[in-house]
Amino acid sequence: MTLEQEQYDVVIVGGGVNGTGIAMDAAGRGLKVLLCEMNDLASATSSSSSKLIHGGLRYLEHYEFRLVQKALAERESLLRNSPHIMWPMRFRLPHRPHLRPAWMIRTGLFLYDHLAKREILPSSSSIRFDETGPLKPDITKGFEYSDGWVDDARLVVLTAKKAQQFGAKIMTRTKCVNAERGDKNWKVTLRDMVSEGEKTVLARSIVNASGPWVSKLFDETLSMPAPKMIRMVKGSHIVVPRLNQDQEAYILQNEDERIVFVIPYEDEFSLIGTTDVEYDGDPKKAKISPEETKYLLDIVNAYFIRQLTPSDVVWSYSGVRPLMDGEEENAQKASRDYSFEVNQEKGKAPLISVFGGKITTYRKLAEAATNKLSHFFPDMSGRWTKTAILPGGDFDNQDNLAVALQQEFPWLPEAVLSRYVRTYGTTSRGILSGCTSVSDLGEHFAGTLYEKEVQHLVKNEWAMTSEDILWRRTKQGLYASDAQTKTLETYLSSASVKSAATLS
Repeated sequence: MTLEQEQYDVVIVGGGVNGTGIAMDAAGRGLKVLLCEMNDLASATSSSSSKLIHGGLRYLEHYEFRLVQKALAERESLLRNSPHIMWPMRFRLPHRPHLRPAWMIRTGLFLYDHLAKREILPSSSSIRFDETGPLKPDITKGFEYSDGWVDDARLVVLTAKKAQQFGAKIMTRTKCVNAERGDKNWKVTLRDMVSEGEKTVLARSIVNASGPWVSKLFDETLSMPAPKMIRMVKGSHIVVPRLNQDQEAYILQNEDERIVFVIPYEDEFSLIGTTDVEYDGDPKKAKISPEETKYLLDIVNAYFIRQLTPSDVVWSYSGVRPLMDGEEENAQKASRDYSFEVNQEKGKAPLISVFGGKITTYRKLAEAATNKLSHFFPDMSGRWTKTAILPGGDFDNQDNLAVALQQEFPWLPEAVLSRYVRTYGTTSRGILSGCTSVSDLGEHFAGTLYEKEVQHLVKNEWAMTSEDILWRRTKQGLYASDAQTKTLETYLSSASVKSAATLS
């Protein structure tokens, strides 16, 4: 049977966290799933977050108690299911009385502690800062609370891998260019963005999970008016040399009532963000502006002893968040919740579209979307993802896994081992299989990136370009020179590597 003749229960458009989450859930319930993504997995919004699994403390000020409760309840499930790419993190909130009174912060933290059950994460507390810390000496009081860290791009890739394990077909660099609705099926035209070849499949349903493109897909591909528009808000981040040597993150209040995070990032750096700027351009072309860089630096410089300038920025990224378009007058008050639109004409194949969402609630969103599919597929099995371990996450904690891997591969450099633990978890053993020395890892490209890992990413994780590998899969772009990046690109263009990718 050729691809043109294949029929699927659902075609999902969009390879971000929502699309892959729905693909995983639906495939695990027995549906035949195809997911198409016009670029790389997590190439837009889903790799441009603040890398946090959090309830959203500041959303309490906008009375979004339902969203915060839902997100808080999800944190511990996610932390249990993916201990390699997610872990608890303690946040310090320096107190500035003229911005928010202490009673207001204590009330917010009390709600944050009690809106949902906690088993892993400790409760909030008051703290005092002294001269040994990184903050300016006039900042002496503050608060601490718990949330979680996530490698957002790897979350998407591993969710897609889990979907694939349940039989889902994952097609990256594949754009849905047309969908014609019939009585029982959609006729879906897919374009290979590398070869420009087109193929057609049949789908009993479509899920539009294209993020910032969700409304645009209606006009360009589905030939129908969008039921609602999304509000595009650009969030930008900068990365600078490490500001504090401890493991805690900081949450800084600003005069405009926004907050900015300073988060330990990839051992030697600090991640600072985010901004909220209205955006109406192409989401793929979003870039940080000089004004946003200054905004973030000014906030950090108001709190930290060490003063930053634009020359300290080693990397920046911007993502466009597709928020539900309400009546809010500014971007920071727009809801981070999600909704669905089900387009169901009598006797016709259904369409489900996802609007909004945030990374912390991706599993709940996927579960809710798949529940809606169950109306059209009554033989589907029930909910299952709350305890679903993502590939590589079948271990208890990172320290114990690191000790086990060190015993199995005593020759492995500590920096490589540490990154493998928090990138691949137990899948590290597959990458290292057959290796007895560093030389067995093959060519060294940059940082802790070697040929053996690159081959794994090409064969098993849909990686094709240096950007896929250096920035979304490994973050080793932070250590790669232009010459090293070019060497990797040359390697990836070789016939043997392309052949390995074709066979995967």
